[in-house]
Amino acid sequence: MNWHSPAEFFAMGGYAFYVWGSFGVTALALLIEPLLLKKRRSEVLKSLKRELSAKERSQ
Repeated sequence: MNWHSPAEFFAMGGYAFYVWGSFGVTALALLIEPLLLKKRRSEVLKSLKRELSAKERSQ
């Protein structure tokens, strides 16, 4: 596809909402995923520490 101006490029031949929306959702997912993984990892580590602590107290 050939664009003759920046406005034509950003309009994407009438499919701008779909194209830029898809890019936006993908970028958002790529930004959120590491944050969610970090949160989940810390929750798992806390859980493991609690289990270990409880196990040590019961012995």
